[in-house]
Amino acid sequence: MLEAPTDRRADPRALRYIVDHLPPGTTIKRQLLIANRTGETRRIDVYPAAATVEGSTFRFGEGRAANELTSWTTLDRDTVEVQPWGETRVQATITVPPPASRGERYGVLWASTTSAPRTSGEITQVHRVGVRMYLDIGPGGEPASDFSIGELRPARSPEGEPSVTIQVANTGGRALDLTGTVTLSDGPAGSRAGPFPIGQGVTLPPGGSGQVVARLPAELPNGPWKVEVNLESGLVKRTITAQIQFPDAGQVGMRGTIVSRMISGWAVGAVVAGLLLITGLGVLARRSHRSGRPPARRPRERVPAGR
Repeated sequence: MLEAPTDRRADPRALRYIVDHLPPGTTIKRQLLIANRTGETRRIDVYPAAATVEGSTFRFGEGRAANELTSWTTLDRDTVEVQPWGETRVQATITVPPPASRGERYGVLWASTTSAPRTSGEITQVHRVGVRMYLDIGPGGEPASDFSIGELRPARSPEGEPSVTIQVANTGGRALDLTGTVTLSDGPAGSRAGPFPIGQGVTLPPGGSGQVVARLPAELPNGPWKVEVNLESGLVKRTITAQIQFPDAGQVGMRGTIVSRMISGWAVGAVVAGLLLITGLGVLARRSHRSGRPPARRPRERVPAGR
């Protein structure tokens, strides 16, 4: 991806994927870079294809499968030839028709190349990489993105590898790609471990729920531990802290006991602003009471007849 909307420059998802909210009748253009990281000239096909979000996974359609979003998407070139270690650019145009209904659509822009067949002539390898598309359609502002973290469950595999499984619910109006870390502290003898990455590939549709899993080193003792889970999707971030104890090999442990939750920075700012406003109103009320005069009344807004 070489372009992103100006209002999403701070959103890491919008720098990797086409993520946008568009009213019906809107057209957007996005430039993409195609790089040949081999020592041979490559002929590369470029095309849109369908995708869906099912369960907790972003699923790509077979081959050049089509859907509504692919019918709105065109590329300035269908095929490019890229020299060894070279690069080229293509431009995608997405035109949303005026009658388009409200809702989120998914797709992918593929760059695909086929290797020369082997001497037997029976096997041909197809290599492709793509850029996902998350396009929400509807009038007015974009639906808010949000999620909540639920139950934490520690476990050990039969081989003794510990893990933490975290339940997550998408409580917003946009699909989420969840990433994050798990950090352990206050373990035996005050030990600490991590941060450890959350497994990739978890995508939740609006209203959906699923699990993210952090796999940890086998040498970690059972605990008890304090675990801090940090999850994010784009600019939305959530943190939860809990007490857990890993079980013995091949077992699932008791559910973690929640210690605290932390909301994202924008929500904290809203709470602080609200407290400051309440405090300010309280100060004004006290001053008015001390002066012996009732607080000044604001003039009522006049509304024209017929509204």
